Amino acid sequence: MNRLWDKGGSLDSRVLEFTAGEDHSLDDRLVAHDVRASIAHAEMLAETRLLSAEDLAKIRDGLISIGTAHAQGKWRVSLDEEDGQTALEARLTAQIGETGARIHLGRSRNDQVLVAMRLYMRDVVAELATAADAAAGALLALAARQGTIALPGYTHMQQAMPSSVDWWARGFAAEIRDDAEGIRQTMRRINRNPLGSAAGYGTPNLPISREATCRRLGFDDVHEPVTAVQLSRGKAESQLLFELTLLVQDLGRLASDLLLFNTREFGFVELPAAMTTGSSIMPQKRNPDVLELIRGRSATALACLVEALSVYSRLPSGYNRDLQLIKTPLFRGIDIAAQVLAILPAVLEGLRFRPENIRLDPALQAAARANDLAVKEGIPFRDAYRRVAEEIARENGGRL
Repeated sequence: MNRLWDKGGSLDSRVLEFTAGEDHSLDDRLVAHDVRASIAHAEMLAETRLLSAEDLAKIRDGLISIGTAHAQGKWRVSLDEEDGQTALEARLTAQIGETGARIHLGRSRNDQVLVAMRLYMRDVVAELATAADAAAGALLALAARQGTIALPGYTHMQQAMPSSVDWWARGFAAEIRDDAEGIRQTMRRINRNPLGSAAGYGTPNLPISREATCRRLGFDDVHEPVTAVQLSRGKAESQLLFELTLLVQDLGRLASDLLLFNTREFGFVELPAAMTTGSSIMPQKRNPDVLELIRGRSATALACLVEALSVYSRLPSGYNRDLQLIKTPLFRGIDIAAQVLAILPAVLEGLRFRPENIRLDPALQAAARANDLAVKEGIPFRDAYRRVAEEIARENGGRL
């Protein structure tokens, strides 16, 4: 196997295993994006007369064929190939001959990887933001079904003020929609064309057009100057992971509420049986494992963010192989958010609040009583506050 950097000689298999790491398996999710970017690059080379029209046609057809075969599961990136970039070029060259090797003119594996990553993240942003909106929609549907049911509002884990299913559900829905908007705003860093920056210092003596690939790939603008491209690596990824962490933490807090409401002591909600599991020893148990794992996923999402930030935070300028390690936490953070968003709406659709079990402390109206007293008698709120507190203490036998 001739890798993109081969200069002859043999490679110790232990070096390959260590340096390639998980890259070959991780890159399978980038192949389609690499194919698209490679076609755009080849078209640009032909436009600038660095590639003949005949060679362009062969390269384009070959890449489409290889990409289709990958999408159909007919091949996967292997460890021996090291990464998706080598796998793609090697297969292209094997299929159409030395013309396939001409695709690498005017680019480096560095900008090739980064453009595939950005195209991938661009798709992920759209998918996850839409999924977050769907989760918010499931909450709004719950509010429409059972919104009139009264709930106690809690502070310090104690009943504090009146609330309702409507307020509870719409509060979470608003924050999840805000998370979706935060995810979309990561496009500011993602949607910039890195192609043509090569290893971080451009492509000497080649009249390439970065604007042409920018246009073909639908980026907002060209990432300039070329020296900024490698400095930017990890920032878009970390920004996306940050927004996903906020989202998964909101979903974890939602799950935490429902887990509390589902206890026998509260009994506020009934979970759909199909979304619970059983105990291996206790016949009576139905366990809310889905909600517990949603709550737990927030820890993993945060860990992915911290890992990504830590990889590049102390690197010098230019490309460093450490940057390869950002893929693992990025993909894991994306997968966690996608998994949670895929199952949560099903839980919410089958969820039922049980008003017969919801008991409201009469003292929930204390703040409203103090407000009324202050307005009706024209006294300071703090005086009204103390009078209401004294009244409640008397009603409770001297206890607040």
